[in-house]
Amino acid sequence: MLTKLTLTIDKAIIEKAKIFAHKKNKSVSRIVEEYLRNISTGNERFDYADKLKSPITDSLVGMFKDNGKDYKSQLEDALSEKYS
Repeated sequence: MLTKLTLTIDKAIIEKAKIFAHKKNKSVSRIVEEYLRNISTGNERFDYADKLKSPITDSLVGMFKDNGKDYKSQLEDALSEKYS
């Protein structure tokens, strides 16, 4: 039996959830239901967890240091080092 549930969630999160659901050809309700089913059965890992990660971006995090400088200043420094 289906029952309505009212949730209060940040508007930006709802918009992202709608986009995600659309890509998966599912409703937001269905995704929330699957998530709640997983955690209520002791399977705390969300099925979509791996699909939400961005391995390429995650591998780049922390690779570059800006030392408080903007991009243009860093580029100028790098070019002057390269050609000096």
